[in-house]
Amino acid sequence: MKGKLVALTFAERCKNILAANCHAYLNTIKADAKGSKDDIHTSRIHYMLKKGKPYIWVKEGDLHNVNVIIDERGSLAVSAVVPGSIMRLLRSMGKAPVRVALAGDVIPLKDNKVQALSEGLLQHLEKVENYASHSSYAVSAILSSASINCKSRMETFQEILDQNCNYVAHKFNISSCSYVDGSGNIHDVEVGDVQAPKADLLFPFAEKLIDGINQSQPRRRALMLFCLEYYNAHARDALMLSIDQYGFDVLAKVSQSMTSNIQSLEYVWKEFRFSFKEEASDLETFCNLLIGLEEEVLQSVRSYSGLH
Repeated sequence: MKGKLVALTFAERCKNILAANCHAYLNTIKADAKGSKDDIHTSRIHYMLKKGKPYIWVKEGDLHNVNVIIDERGSLAVSAVVPGSIMRLLRSMGKAPVRVALAGDVIPLKDNKVQALSEGLLQHLEKVENYASHSSYAVSAILSSASINCKSRMETFQEILDQNCNYVAHKFNISSCSYVDGSGNIHDVEVGDVQAPKADLLFPFAEKLIDGINQSQPRRRALMLFCLEYYNAHARDALMLSIDQYGFDVLAKVSQSMTSNIQSLEYVWKEFRFSFKEEASDLETFCNLLIGLEEEVLQSVRSYSGLH
């Protein structure tokens, strides 16, 4: 990992979040026979990012489908993919998952556009499933370690295709984009900078990859060693928080001196960033770079501890 630490811009973080997730919360203005009202209707929907633009599926019977006929304005809230164990930890810290806030117009798709969208979704699904089926044993081992409750994007998309008649498809035209950090601070991002990242065979696996790593005690110990090797931070525990094509973020429980007495220590959760030597364009490359980093750190620890 030695070399330049790659810090992500807010625009890159937004792109990665949108590419990794397929669930969002849609907000539209409630409508009645007299027109728009001030009340907001919110519900969870599915989406797919295509050429930087979200296409969303709303269940039949959801008020959104009526609301947008009267008033097209809407907003989307998309959180970073966070497995349950990390979600509970963030809540205990008084933090929320980072997220993307989009404002824009919700445009119902015509029948021919709906068909084209379904065909595009099927092609994407086949591409990702074919890639996963040919992945190496090391990659499969990490993904299979994920909790049974960790549902993949492919499963969600397959449900949409199987029950297509139960959904109404819309295009979401983005007018503004913001990145919201874990403390609730808002950072505005240029809409033109929010495009799909190149690593389209990495982010579809993000949630299962993160959870698979966190379910493995040896891999969590490796994350602890990363903190020691590169930040001289002694960690009692560590979890993978997020991944991207340039590296990953780790949440580690590290010691922090609270008094002048060096023996009096308190452990706090702190975020650390690690960058790869090269860009990970897909899942296989990411896992290989991670495994290589693990081996590199183990070798370093053995060299200064006298173990061979």
